Order: sequence, then C-alpha cells, then structure tokens
Amino acid sequence: MSNPTFARIQADIDANPVMLYMKGTAMFPQCGFSARVVQILTHLGVPFQTANVLEDGELREGIKQFSNWPTIPQLYVKGEFIGGCDIVMEMFQSGELPALFEEKGVKLAAA
Repeated sequence: MSNPTFARIQADIDANPVMLYMKGTAMFPQCGFSARVVQILTHLGVPFQTANVLEDGELREGIKQFSNWPTIPQLYVKGEFIGGCDIVMEMFQSGELPALFEEKGVKLAAA
C-alpha cells in the first residue's frame, strides 16, 4: 500500500475493534452528525476509538477515498465499514446495530 494515509487508516481499523472517523473528538464533537454517532455508541456502552479528521487534511480526504464514502462520520467495526450517521441511526433504531456488535464479538456495557 503506497498511500501512507491509507496505511494509517488501515492500521487504525486493524488496531481498534470500533473506530470512528469524525469531526472533532468524542468529548467535543464538532458536527451534529458526529455527535449523534458518539451518542449512540456511548448509549450502547461500546468502547470505541476516534480520529479527528479536522486535525488532518490528508486524513479528511483519505478516509473518503479509502471507504469510497463522501461524508464524515464513518464507523468501522472489526475492520468493516458500516456507514455514516444516517445508516448508524437507522441500524440503532431497528436494533441491527447492537446485533452487529454482538455478532462481531464487541462487548456492550450492561444497559
């Protein structure tokens, strides 16, 4: 993989079972869509790692190319691209999201 940004993204995704590329941080999201995904993951008690795309222009463009997905946030679970805010919200509301975490072996905190 000759693209260093892609290599970094792949390393992040490999190292973290739940990886969220977002605008801002989990403590201080800087867009409503990122904030919503953080709220859902926090509500489910999922341990997750974030990368702030606002701090790094190469990462911000690279993640869009990497996933072939035009918007941020982007959620990865066990190396699989799940989607952005709308998809995560739909999956949460339908009950698919907790089921996906369970299927992938990601432990949820007892609600």
